[in-house]
Amino acid sequence: MSRLTGKSIVVCGGATGIGAATAQRLAAEGAQVIVGDINLPGANETAGKIVAAGGIGLAVAFDLADEASIRALVDRAKSEFGTVHGLYNVGADLSPETVGRDGDLLEMDPAVWRRTFEVDLLGYALSCRAVIPVMLAGGGGAIVNTSSLASCVGEATRPAYAAAKAGINALTRHVASRWGREGIRCNGVSPGMVMSETALSMMSEEFKAAGLAATHSTRLGRPADLAATVAFLLSDDAEWINGQVWSIDGGATFHD
Repeated sequence: MSRLTGKSIVVCGGATGIGAATAQRLAAEGAQVIVGDINLPGANETAGKIVAAGGIGLAVAFDLADEASIRALVDRAKSEFGTVHGLYNVGADLSPETVGRDGDLLEMDPAVWRRTFEVDLLGYALSCRAVIPVMLAGGGGAIVNTSSLASCVGEATRPAYAAAKAGINALTRHVASRWGREGIRCNGVSPGMVMSETALSMMSEEFKAAGLAATHSTRLGRPADLAATVAFLLSDDAEWINGQVWSIDGGATFHD
């Protein structure tokens, strides 16, 4: 398919996992892709795979917790490709020091909440703010933000992470509402249990069975499942979809 030919897209968090799979899918569909990540070696690897497959990919180091670095990422995309047609936000602080210490409220460390919101929510708001004027000048564009099943299921732990993801849902609707009539679409994807083949190979059969039992599907999720959905939402095929957060979770949740 080539439905993204001629479009330049910034992936904020493209070094590994869902972000890497999506960056490669976008390039395979014709997009010029800026692969941004704090993990520059990983971003270089993703960009290298894109180029080896005949696509256009460029790795750029950036940090979702650093506003100047976010602006520099968007500026680099604009200088390389003239404008930005799409933005995919997928980065998050999943380090043991942050999400690994995100316990229940009686165990909470306010520093964990501040760091989680700074990266997982404020970083998304800043990247949207940086790219919207560029898109407006170019006649419009599309943004996709990565939420999570955690935003709605009510877990016993990770309340800071869940709250940040719920905030992303609200941010997505705000952007769609405020700039939709000016040609900017903003949607979200909410993954369930999505695992790479490497991660799956390290899991016990009991863990995989428990994850599968929480879905209404024949398998657990793969990064490619999200990549396919994001590619569609960033394409003109989705031009009448705006302000939605889609659950990509194998039927773990049902919504009207």
